Amino acid sequence: MRLLLTVLVALHAGGAAVAAQQPGKDVTGKWTFAVTTENGTGYPAVTLKQEGERVTGTYESQRMGLRLLEGTIKGDTLRLTLKSASSDVPDFSFVGVLVDRDNVKGTLEMGGMGSAVFAGKRESKP
Repeated sequence: MRLLLTVLVALHAGGAAVAAQQPGKDVTGKWTFAVTTENGTGYPAVTLKQEGERVTGTYESQRMGLRLLEGTIKGDTLRLTLKSASSDVPDFSFVGVLVDRDNVKGTLEMGGMGSAVFAGKRESKP
């Protein structure tokens, strides 16, 4: 019994060490988002660059033009802030969960102007 307990503890510790060595999620690349609001669905092009947990990039749509993004990736949670083009317009906040390495789904808060849902698919990696 003692031997079995020792083996189980060793296996658990070894598994935790392997999990700790695995790299985090990498969201770097070109993505297409589908942003669904009460007015329909838009398909902005999103380019992300990740350095550690920090994420930066661009968001480009016909309606909003080119905007800067900044945020974080922690575990499976991606948080991005879409920077406003002027001080009169609030920033938008994306919070999503990576479904797998090339897909993300979540919500968008539009700075007091409502909310939306979004789904993103990575089109390419650098």
